[in-house]
Amino acid sequence: MFDAVADFLTGGLMHAHWPTLLVYFLVVTQLTIFSVTLYLHRSQSHRGVDFHPVLAHFFRFWAWLSTAMVTKEWVAIHRKHHAKCETEEDPHSPQFFGIRKVLLDGVDLYRKARRDTETMEKYGKGTPDDWLEHKVYAACPEAGPTLMLLINFALFGLYGVFIWALQMIWIPFMAAGVVNGLGHWWGYRNFESHDTSTNLSPWGLIIGGEELHNNHHAFPSSAKFALRRFEFDIGWAAIKLFEKLGMAKVLRVAPSLDVLPNVHLPDTETLKALLTHKFQVMTDYFSGVIAPTLHEEAKQAGNSLKDLPNRLRKALSSGGRWLDHDARERLGQWVNQRPTMAAVMEYRQRLHELMEQRGGDAVMLEGLKQWCREAEESGIRALQEFSARLKGYRLVNAT
Repeated sequence: MFDAVADFLTGGLMHAHWPTLLVYFLVVTQLTIFSVTLYLHRSQSHRGVDFHPVLAHFFRFWAWLSTAMVTKEWVAIHRKHHAKCETEEDPHSPQFFGIRKVLLDGVDLYRKARRDTETMEKYGKGTPDDWLEHKVYAACPEAGPTLMLLINFALFGLYGVFIWALQMIWIPFMAAGVVNGLGHWWGYRNFESHDTSTNLSPWGLIIGGEELHNNHHAFPSSAKFALRRFEFDIGWAAIKLFEKLGMAKVLRVAPSLDVLPNVHLPDTETLKALLTHKFQVMTDYFSGVIAPTLHEEAKQAGNSLKDLPNRLRKALSSGGRWLDHDARERLGQWVNQRPTMAAVMEYRQRLHELMEQRGGDAVMLEGLKQWCREAEESGIRALQEFSARLKGYRLVNAT
């Protein structure tokens, strides 16, 4: 009897060797990642894709089973993150909580946010509201991981308990810590969005494509996160597979941007492209106007440009928005001492305000025409070339 109990404790029902244990761990964690990125994030939070009811409920069940996450709570917290990004109301911004807190203790921030009933009601609309949600998932969230523990133990004995412990650490750390923390602190940016979001890697393989976080913040409702030719989103690959199987319907992806040559005046199509790709516009402005102007300043000023730290030069892309007060003052003084750079930054601010204003298409179009006209009369070559390019912006493959 003792031998049988000992045998079960060490191997469970499967008596699996370590390669099987490793494969099982990778499968169950990847299923959880897909449940989060495909169902909770892209489908429920942003309505970028719909899944067949059977598949949708599997993802919903698996998220509860492996993480205790309830759909309404996750969706509400994430939607609030987008609505209040990088403010004191953001549930998990490294700008306010610090990178260490978000990276290492993101789960605690999640737990605090889900206790806010006002947030749940305001941002959690449209999520499942059936008997299972009320009586099982929301009523007994901790029962999910407990059941997962029993399953793992039954299959693999004490090795299953070890795998369960890794599951409980892996997903919260990678999702609540890495994406919410490092994804707003370190990495590369394709788009000059109104936040500090970054892409952690161009190959979204480990966390279901969530590595492409800056792309997502630029186009939140897009079911596809990879937006450059060199980028890959494994979550999108899964969606396309489910679509071929008739189990998914893609609702929205980010429209592509085209540039037509020799357009003399911006029109409503130009305006539509600018408003859809406003973060791309500001990114293009940095590379096409600010960076060349910096290069010219460097040639004229010589070593004096080295007096401006690299982080302040990079901050020109956002107008110094994320700098502290002293650094912003220093950058402003440096810009104001250089008439061309000051003019370039003024035009950047005007373009930003133009795309953010709410005065109707006719008013915005007239403002855009005036901006282009004055830019072309500025005598600044980089600004003139950017204006000529801007007028040719057009959307393609819009959905």
